Amino acid sequence: MNSFGRIFRVHIFGESHGESVGLTIDGCPSGLSLSVDDFLADIERRKGGAKGTTPRKEDDLPIFKSGLFNNKTTGAPITILFENNNTRSTDYAKQRAFPRPGHADFVASKKYGGNEDYRGGGHFSGRLTVCLVAAGVIAKKLLSQLKIEAKILEIGGEQDVEKGLQKAIDAKDTIGGIVECRVNGLPLGLGEPFFDSAESIISHAVFAIPAVRGLEFGTGFAAAKMFGSVHNDAIENVEGKTVTNHAGGIVGGITNGNELVFRIAIKPTSSTPKEQQTLNWETGEVDTFSVKGRHDLCIALRVPVVLEAVTAFVLADLMLLENKINRIV
Repeated sequence: MNSFGRIFRVHIFGESHGESVGLTIDGCPSGLSLSVDDFLADIERRKGGAKGTTPRKEDDLPIFKSGLFNNKTTGAPITILFENNNTRSTDYAKQRAFPRPGHADFVASKKYGGNEDYRGGGHFSGRLTVCLVAAGVIAKKLLSQLKIEAKILEIGGEQDVEKGLQKAIDAKDTIGGIVECRVNGLPLGLGEPFFDSAESIISHAVFAIPAVRGLEFGTGFAAAKMFGSVHNDAIENVEGKTVTNHAGGIVGGITNGNELVFRIAIKPTSSTPKEQQTLNWETGEVDTFSVKGRHDLCIALRVPVVLEAVTAFVLADLMLLENKINRIV
């Protein structure tokens, strides 16, 4: 449901227009130095306000409620809150009659009997990715020996981001993109076949990021067009280094010590100003509808830091399971 991980266990809570969103991390080793300053760089990367992103901006200064003493983790659960101060709930009350296409409005109302907080998408909102980023900040500190880096490969099929964004601006619509993540320094042996393979666990966490529509490791779907003799990564030394890396750093569900490489497809923002035909569930008729409010032109622009974060807390959990991280820092 809202929790992920076996030792490094992340739980998120809150709604987009509620008082706050937040997270609790259980299983974090004790003795890890932690302060507000550790969060600022990644939190800033996730914020809106830049070209192509939502104008909604929150301060997003972490408020520590438990698990820290003298600026070090205690080993007890860590709870962090992020206040919601810049909301416009009336934008959503006006359009309540229309379950927004591409959003969870319709399915959430059916699943929860109309009791869900629909403002800004409620608990389904991308607003909660700030919690994922915060968990990633802590995980990255535990994984200081690794380099985890995600970047945008293309927007709207264009490698030139500005050109991709302009396509959406000209169309008065929203647009998607592709983001790649690479991890260097991973040890060999993380992951358990079959259901807890490294790819399975990473994929599980990655698909918790709103707007993710696809994921591929290494050569991904291109592998379907290759010969086996070409796709196979020849091993060149006893450390397991391979000549090529078509597998993307994972073989048989287990990390092989090479660079971890995977890419995700991000859909266009569902909240588009373009008029659409959709259900008006007050009248029961299909009607013309346009989403009002403050939204991202391209969600993919804000995804790299979120992708790094979920990757980090998955790897932190796997490293703890293999005793690669001490329980006391």
